[in-house]
Amino acid sequence: MNQPLPPPDGVRPETLLITLTGRDRPGVTSSVFATLARAGVEVVDLEQIRLRRRLILGVLVTVPQDAAGLQRAVEETAGSLDMSVEIEAGTGDTRPPARGGSHVTVLGTPLTASAMAAVAGRIAEAGANIDRIERMARYPVTAFDLHVSGAEPERLRELLALEAASQGIDVAVQPANLLRRGMRLIVMDVDSTLIQGEVIEMIAAHAGCEAEVAEVTERAMRGELDFEESLRSRVALLEGVPARALHEVYDAIQLAPGARTMVRTLRRLGYRFAIVSGGFTQITDRLATARGIHFARANGPESGDRHLTGRIVGEVVDRAGKARALREFADEIGVDVASTIAIGDGANDLDMLAAAGLGIAYNAKPMVRDAADTSVNVPYLDAIIYLLGISREEVEAADRAVGITTPAPPL
Repeated sequence: MNQPLPPPDGVRPETLLITLTGRDRPGVTSSVFATLARAGVEVVDLEQIRLRRRLILGVLVTVPQDAAGLQRAVEETAGSLDMSVEIEAGTGDTRPPARGGSHVTVLGTPLTASAMAAVAGRIAEAGANIDRIERMARYPVTAFDLHVSGAEPERLRELLALEAASQGIDVAVQPANLLRRGMRLIVMDVDSTLIQGEVIEMIAAHAGCEAEVAEVTERAMRGELDFEESLRSRVALLEGVPARALHEVYDAIQLAPGARTMVRTLRRLGYRFAIVSGGFTQITDRLATARGIHFARANGPESGDRHLTGRIVGEVVDRAGKARALREFADEIGVDVASTIAIGDGANDLDMLAAAGLGIAYNAKPMVRDAADTSVNVPYLDAIIYLLGISREEVEAADRAVGITTPAPPL
């Protein structure tokens, strides 16, 4: 059998776009391709979408010698499947995306049509186009990943951050590049990020000064106080607290919803994890061991004669120290800083968020949300998985394969 000759240089081959729509059932795709196979066409592009039990199948093929015969055969096949079909003639392949490709991840609880309309409008305002949309999750949040071309990520991020705040949703914009698929290092703050609440306040409850410590902590997290100065003043109030209180506090810690799922899922993909904290090593080291976290860095409260002295041992892990730790951890495992993700909520996380390839403000103070690359304001830490192109269905399937039931908070 003679092979078809390629088109001359500069000549775009004639193609047919065949689009079938209708109720999905087993064998639809195989029947369509069996018909195309008999015509001897080449497949140039292909897209299939299934929503509930409705199917949209688009196939771009080269034009055979008997184009009319192919059209009749495809129409007969569609009729036998009780599906509608459209056939459009043209030339060439699918147009490649314009420059400036981005992934725009939209999260909401709920995610309304008006919010999606606003996001789509901002994307159009930027002169960009939505090439494809994929659902990443239905619960505990609704999340969609929009493949967008035609505008630089920085421009999209600027416009969509304003719209996200207005609509009460989260929108993350990331460049469409290979970094999203590679092994990465995730560096997390601990208090009010990996865990619920502030450890130092829980310890202060043993000293009867929880309210005073909480007020200083809040001001420090808003950036109103120097972190090191505020930390030393808070630790001084803990003088005389029994060292065993640290063990009692650890036992009372509650992880953020979704923390286990996020770490478990991303560790399967080769991600590395680190925690950096302005809190205490007696807590963070145990957390790291229990949760399979590779690196931990925090402050060491001094204890003498089984009681806290109110002083700190060694260098304080402050705002600059967190960023320095991120770079050192990345260097130790041999990844570029561009392949790091930082997650935090307070002013002392700002340098770390700025240093990372992707800085995520998690239920953060306003000044942190404004400075970070993106923000997540739903109370589920595993929502960050969707920003990385991993769907809830994939997470559940991986858990199911090893006998784990993925936690499913109610809607």
